[in-house]
Amino acid sequence: MTLDGRRAAESRSPTAALLLGLIITLAAVVADSWYVTRQIAGLRLLQTELVDRSRKNSLQLLRVQNDLNQLGLAMRDMLDSDEPYPLTAWTAQFQRIRTDLDSALRSEQAVAVSRRTPEQRAYLESSLAQFWDATDRIFALAAGGQDAEARAQIRLSLQARQAALSTSVARLLRENNEAEEAAAVRVQDIYVQVQRQVYVFLAATFIAIALTSLYLIRSNRRLFARLALLSDQRREVARQMIATREATLREISRELHDEFGQVLTAMGSMLSRAGRHTPEGSPLRAELREIGEITQTTLDNVRGLSQSLHPSILEEAGLEHTIEWYLSTLERQLGVTVSYERSGTPTPVDSAVAIHVYRVLQEALNNVARHSGAQQAWVRLRFAPDALQLEIEDHGKGFGGRPPRRGLGLVAMRERAELIGGTLDFDHPHEGGTIVRLRVPAPHGG
Repeated sequence: MTLDGRRAAESRSPTAALLLGLIITLAAVVADSWYVTRQIAGLRLLQTELVDRSRKNSLQLLRVQNDLNQLGLAMRDMLDSDEPYPLTAWTAQFQRIRTDLDSALRSEQAVAVSRRTPEQRAYLESSLAQFWDATDRIFALAAGGQDAEARAQIRLSLQARQAALSTSVARLLRENNEAEEAAAVRVQDIYVQVQRQVYVFLAATFIAIALTSLYLIRSNRRLFARLALLSDQRREVARQMIATREATLREISRELHDEFGQVLTAMGSMLSRAGRHTPEGSPLRAELREIGEITQTTLDNVRGLSQSLHPSILEEAGLEHTIEWYLSTLERQLGVTVSYERSGTPTPVDSAVAIHVYRVLQEALNNVARHSGAQQAWVRLRFAPDALQLEIEDHGKGFGGRPPRRGLGLVAMRERAELIGGTLDFDHPHEGGTIVRLRVPAPHGG
């Protein structure tokens, strides 16, 4: 891969891949939810349509079987020779059982499972109808005084029909039990399938999330690496720009001090000599004196400008005296009253650090004069064992509760603080305005 291709790949946004991973995850969630919902609906239908109906059907069949058993017991009592009652005495019991049996069969047909064949229903209905016809004939014989014939019909026909009906009902109960067992197996299979599907879904979701997270981590690492590289490059460029600026200002300051200063000094000397050779009271002598004063004023301004561009006093007298000199000139130039406070035991400050501290002070006070609208400022220089701290406070407009705009001056102040390993903070005093706080850690001596 070429360098341009590699850069293009590194700068490609991870949004598309992350969206794809999100879509895949959401699709997996939707598909699994649909599958689970469908299986649960099928399970509910199975339990409602088959299991519950089969259970209700079994209860009705048990009711039918119980009635048939009561009929069997009644027929046994009718055949018992020890009973003193005539056969017609059982008519009411048979009628009550017949009513309950008809009700049970109607309820059973209403809840019978769908796979009951019409032949099975027809057989059960016809067998029961034949049983009751035979019962009616027996009771008719008994009512006509033919008890022996009636008992013979019970032994030969009625008991056989009752046994056949009991066998049919028992067969239906067995089929219901088998259906319930099959339904239970199907329910268990559905639970197993749903459980397996949930595990598969969780695994797929975990894999999708893991892949997406790994890709995001990789993209973030690559992005942070690029940001770190850009930050290092920016810091190096800023360092070079500040160093170039200081070198340029130092050169201009030297040229002003040496070249223009020497020229103006020579001009002042020549004007003084010319004035001494001019007669006393001559108009020319007054004009030469006036020109000499203008030359001296210009020389003072050039020297002041030279010190402002690059204070040579910084190397000669140190940071404290440079700040005192600068504050005194600032009050005259900008009309801002500055209260200066120094605390702690003064220690020498390396010139490479001192120039940046001085520039931060210079930029902060220029901002006070240009933007804050304040007429007074406070400068505090504190020497601590572990750090040097410089504060510039004003009670002007401030930033209105918003963070300071990233103007070139503020950016340069932050860059200078970073170059010397310090920190630059902005705070708001209770009276309003702004506090610029520069902190340079020790050692700061040279």
